[in-house]
Amino acid sequence: MKQIKWFDRKFEFSFEQNIFPSILERLDGTSLRLNDKINKIPTEQLTKRNNNSWSIQENVGHLIDLEPIWQGRLEDILSNQKYLRTADLENRKTHFAQHNKKPVELLLKEFQDIRKRTINSLKLVTEKQVYQYALHPRLETPMRTMDLFLFVAEHDDHHLARISELNKLLTE
Repeated sequence: MKQIKWFDRKFEFSFEQNIFPSILERLDGTSLRLNDKINKIPTEQLTKRNNNSWSIQENVGHLIDLEPIWQGRLEDILSNQKYLRTADLENRKTHFAQHNKKPVELLLKEFQDIRKRTINSLKLVTEKQVYQYALHPRLETPMRTMDLFLFVAEHDDHHLARISELNKLLTE
């Protein structure tokens, strides 16, 4: 089944309840899910491209590349900035990073380490800070800390699903 493109997705952040602990748990589990998924894929498939799209390894690298944006956006919210910092919507960092030339084990460890830093920062967030917000520059919508990291969890899952899709396409 083909999923919708990331930039075509619409997001609705109307939760009044504090679901932040569940989001934190989900984010903390991404590294384990990613490792499990990658370890089941034949090594020779990790760097293959399908229709000029990113390889499986490049999808892993992309998660690493964006983590500093998520960390910075948390800083933006907690320091009461009006807008969240912008992301490079053309993903130049991922396009030029040459993730296919790196050992996949290194990429998985790098993601685990950088995500752990994000999780450690999020564990310090107070209940009041969960509801603090800044405007998302592309969506032009307020994003609370809770919303931002639900967005991140959805982005993680989007790429995990893409990795599964690529694995299936490459084995057919």
